[in-house]
Amino acid sequence: MDFQFLLDGLAEGLRNMSWPEATAVFFGIASVFYSMREHIWVYPTGIISTLIYVWICFEYKLYADMGINAYYFGMSIYGWYVWTHPKENQTVLPVTWLDANGWLASIVIFGVSYLVLSNVLKAFTDSDVPYWDSFTTASAFVGMWLMAKKKVENWFFWLLTDLVSIPLYFYKGLVLTSFQYLVFTILATVGLFAWIKSSKSYVQS
Repeated sequence: MDFQFLLDGLAEGLRNMSWPEATAVFFGIASVFYSMREHIWVYPTGIISTLIYVWICFEYKLYADMGINAYYFGMSIYGWYVWTHPKENQTVLPVTWLDANGWLASIVIFGVSYLVLSNVLKAFTDSDVPYWDSFTTASAFVGMWLMAKKKVENWFFWLLTDLVSIPLYFYKGLVLTSFQYLVFTILATVGLFAWIKSSKSYVQS
């Protein structure tokens, strides 16, 4: 890999970045950081970031990602409610693992979302990356749903989203956002191990 090329691209992206993109990146990283720590601020910071990215994605013809950011907004409201309203015998919503039915539902949601989105983008939009865009959107769709339910596996889908989004946004010229997803990948890895540890503590308590 040509790291000098990446550094030059990052430098160029920083020079050309807009204030909306910089603000969205800041709050996006903050949201993942709070998610890693199971802190409720994951949702207000995420809401700010996603609302800005709805506009950015529209400008750059990333229509599926625009839609997923709108979905993030709705799921952030839902997750905010779920996290602050645990069951009567719980002080907080615990971190748990998916059962077999949960995995099946996640895979079905991912597969159906990808097929529907890719075909819609190819047929009805001028997107030049319909399959790429749809893949990151479908995996993020599942990740956000599982995060709202505090399932450990949400990090698997976020890692998948992040790793594919890095080259996607770099290709589209959003270098700072591409770098953001690199940071997301690191934070998601840390978050995965943190939530695995947290799930064990809930079981023991």
